[in-house]
Amino acid sequence: MEAILKMFGEYFFKFCKMSGYDRMLRTLGGNLTEFIENLDALHSYLALSYQAMNAPSFRVEKRTNGAMLLHYYSDRSGLCHIVPGIIEAVAKDFFNMDVTMEILNKSEEEERTGKKEHVVFLIVQKHCGKDKKRRPKMSERGKNSQSFIYEERKPGTCFSSFTGNLRNHFEAVYPERLWIDEKTFCKAFPFHIVFDVTLKVKQAGVNIQKYVPGLQTRDIQVDDYFTIIHPQVTFNILSICKFINSQFVLKTRREMMPEEWKNQPTIKLRGQMIWMESLQCMIYLCSPKLRSLQELEERNMHISDIARHDTTRDLILLNQQRLAEIELSNQLERKKEELRILSKHLAIEKKKTETLLYAMLPEHVANQLKEGKKVAAGEFKTCTILFSDVVTFTNICAACEPIQIVNMLNSMYSKFDRLTSVHDVYKVETIGDAYMVVGGVPVPVENHAQRVANFALGMRISAREVMNPVTGEPIQIRVGIHTGPVLAGVVGDKMPRYCLFGDTVNTASRMESHGLPNKVHLSPTAYRYALENRGFEIIERGEIEVKGKGKMTTYFLIQNLQVTENEIMGRTDNLENRGNKNKPSGLESRLLNSDPASDTY
Repeated sequence: MEAILKMFGEYFFKFCKMSGYDRMLRTLGGNLTEFIENLDALHSYLALSYQAMNAPSFRVEKRTNGAMLLHYYSDRSGLCHIVPGIIEAVAKDFFNMDVTMEILNKSEEEERTGKKEHVVFLIVQKHCGKDKKRRPKMSERGKNSQSFIYEERKPGTCFSSFTGNLRNHFEAVYPERLWIDEKTFCKAFPFHIVFDVTLKVKQAGVNIQKYVPGLQTRDIQVDDYFTIIHPQVTFNILSICKFINSQFVLKTRREMMPEEWKNQPTIKLRGQMIWMESLQCMIYLCSPKLRSLQELEERNMHISDIARHDTTRDLILLNQQRLAEIELSNQLERKKEELRILSKHLAIEKKKTETLLYAMLPEHVANQLKEGKKVAAGEFKTCTILFSDVVTFTNICAACEPIQIVNMLNSMYSKFDRLTSVHDVYKVETIGDAYMVVGGVPVPVENHAQRVANFALGMRISAREVMNPVTGEPIQIRVGIHTGPVLAGVVGDKMPRYCLFGDTVNTASRMESHGLPNKVHLSPTAYRYALENRGFEIIERGEIEVKGKGKMTTYFLIQNLQVTENEIMGRTDNLENRGNKNKPSGLESRLLNSDPASDTY
């Protein structure tokens, strides 16, 4: 597990670089020590955006032999083995150093927030080997020059520190006295506190006194008015000195504030602790920890309260702009999600509309109308038309409630509609109890008569399942079929319908009106030119007088000798009865595999 966590640490460093933090990480320090010392500052900066982030703390101790002790503190135990993977990768990538890390001590410390894992790592630079290398040395010619001369390195030696340009040898010059008076200093640094080893406040900035009035009192303790939020250590000089290189975040104690301020959010300060050896005092140079203008207003503070040289001013304004951009981005994401949901609902409603439209008009006709095109009327040289009605429908209507009639017709038409899909015929319309379908229109096929005939047989079977609300017995229907040419086209704008015109329509209607209950009445044309010798049982009715047509020899369709009733109805359970579950046969096979545009059923 230790090896896996170390590998994870190496990859996490690569991931941070790939995620765009490469430049930020490189600027943390000029060497490995400075890099580690400034990690806490980076975490504090990131906490502005990621408030839930619970980052570990780091502290470095230098040894005389060039090695370092790295103190690692974390609220989450067991993850310390990630640290060597990260630090070794940073040393190699950023500072061209090969270092090794080993754990010297591992313990748990009781802090204010509970147990905290404390691990001490020893960081040692690896030996450089016995090969000769050239090492840069500052030229004696011109002390202000940054050029180098090289000298031979002795075999087996290794330099523990990097020397390069003059800035690494910089020594500051200090004045003999401090040229600033007490008032000017307190105004220049309006947020600062000086306290001694006993935490007694010696000095405070003018604005920190303004927002923490208790600091104007003599002989007060700094821990009476503040608690340490970060790093999570006990409030005493020893603990503060351990983390002297960390950024400290202090929060005011609500109970020490004036009564009228207790409903306001507490003030947090963020800054640096500096130990003044000569005075045996600690100075805390800080600024209000604020993320936005809203937080500034909630604490009744103003930008003018912050020193002009303090970057907190810029951080608040820049972060306010960033928060506004984030909110705008969130709004766009919410709008995007709303549009996605609306688009999904629109697609569902569009599909419903298309389904309804295709139920009213042929699909290719409906598509042309949706595109705004005119649908030209078409002439079909041959097709088969069917009409049906309910026997004694007028008497049934007179003896029943309207809802009973509606329920009866809905049950009957629902069964007929299913059969139109089974036999692939087009439903033209229904008027009252009359039901009209056509085969061969709008898609021409040669076997249109057989399709309509099979549909008619299915209608007769389905009618047995629809009860007469007066007698309680199955209803009786009359069916008439005729074959001939028609003219078809779309009629109307507000509620367009696909209508058929021609004498074939009239003749088919006459076949239905002159038919008998539970009989499928065929015209001579439907029999001789479409259904004769096609596997149907048909009997001759004889010559009858047809209104408007004169005498005609008509026929009754009895059954289809090649298929079963289940196949006529499009039922699949007959496969088991036939003893073959995998291979459909008869009409059903042709129904399942038929192509509406093919020449054969």
